[in-house]
Amino acid sequence: METKVKDFIKREKLLHGGATVLIGVSGGPDSLALLHILASMKDEWNLRPIALTVDHGLRGEESKQDVEYVKRICSLWNIEIVETFLDVPAYKRQEGTGTQLSARNLRYQFFAEQMEKFGAGYLALGHHADDQAESVLMGLTRGANISALQGIPCKRPFAGGMIVRPFMSSSREEIEDYCKKYGIVPRRDPSNDEDNYTRNYFRLHVLPLLKAKNPNFLHTIRRLSDAARSDETYLTEQAEKLVLPHAEFTDDNKQAAFQIESFAKFPIALQRRAFHLILSYLYDSTSPDLSYAHEDRFFSLISSSKANASVDLPLGLKIIKEYQSITFSFAAEFGGSYYIVLQGPGSVELPDGSILSASVVCEPLEDSRFAITYDLAGINWPLSIRSRKPGDKMTVKGMKGTKKIKDILIDEKIPIGLREGWPIVEDGKGNILWLAGLRRADFQSGGHDGKFLRLHYDKNSNI
Repeated sequence: METKVKDFIKREKLLHGGATVLIGVSGGPDSLALLHILASMKDEWNLRPIALTVDHGLRGEESKQDVEYVKRICSLWNIEIVETFLDVPAYKRQEGTGTQLSARNLRYQFFAEQMEKFGAGYLALGHHADDQAESVLMGLTRGANISALQGIPCKRPFAGGMIVRPFMSSSREEIEDYCKKYGIVPRRDPSNDEDNYTRNYFRLHVLPLLKAKNPNFLHTIRRLSDAARSDETYLTEQAEKLVLPHAEFTDDNKQAAFQIESFAKFPIALQRRAFHLILSYLYDSTSPDLSYAHEDRFFSLISSSKANASVDLPLGLKIIKEYQSITFSFAAEFGGSYYIVLQGPGSVELPDGSILSASVVCEPLEDSRFAITYDLAGINWPLSIRSRKPGDKMTVKGMKGTKKIKDILIDEKIPIGLREGWPIVEDGKGNILWLAGLRRADFQSGGHDGKFLRLHYDKNSNI
């Protein structure tokens, strides 16, 4: 197994000579075998291995004994070690997360701190081929998107360095045999034998059946994952290059929007990946579990004949369809924006104290910066007075085509802090009539009955 692991490290370029390598060590067979192999490479590769071990505060005295055991092993093998206690129960109460997620969040936070402290380039973890198969099967079972086939990557960026998994080509059985060969006696976590956790159930009941049917099942899964990962990488790059430029994000990456017509012209494979790219930007470091059901609701929304509809996603993210526009925004963000409806003539006070009014007059008064006039006959009620959405465009009187609202605000040198809330007036069909105080639309109302709609913007401060 040693040769197999070293060849895998070289082939996948997981480590380089002279590196500081942190190693997550629980005391179980996987992590102790990994620690032993990397310790054996210490002189040959000029490595500085440092063990990291954690008491999660979940198993009382047993957890403390695990830490003490790892410390004794490291002393015996002459390896540096850092230990810590993480109060997982307290974190669970505070954050409302499950035991496994709470433990993982705290553990990776500790790992990141140690990466920075030691200036380490690598964090080595003991995940192996059986873990990979379990992850893929779990993803398929819960109906995750196709990226679930990628499973666990053998390396990924983390805390300014890389997480590496040198055992991804090795099975659990090979690791157990390695421990026996070198007289390594691992600690055993009794909870691993309980099937109340999903991963344990797959490990104890599902995977053995599949391996019995196909002795090469782990290799088959690994080939599938590698192929899925390379395909996904290419298609995601294409989506980012071709589709994403049609979406507009707010400066803080908390809202995104696009026009359905420009989005839907691309193949569905690129649309799907663009959808997930948008979500990755909006969710940032917090990635909730998304399933095919979420994808289906999104694609149903953009193909719906309804002019106005919405879909709820995890963590308060909403997808809102307004005519041919799609907007992604967190519920909290809508609280900071506004959308006011005028069913007929009247006035509304905007959040900044400004007044926007719509009245009916009998003669076409001259337009000014703060007041404009349209033929009333062709106006579709109700009118909406709202804040800007990403991707908003309008026809501008005196110009051909359309122009982004964002660009108009920039051209007019409107301060960044005022741009998001700048009032827009649109009619009942979603036509933008006026970017208040700045531009009127090149809009033909299509009728004349001697009455006119007069829009007036009374701003409470200089612009």
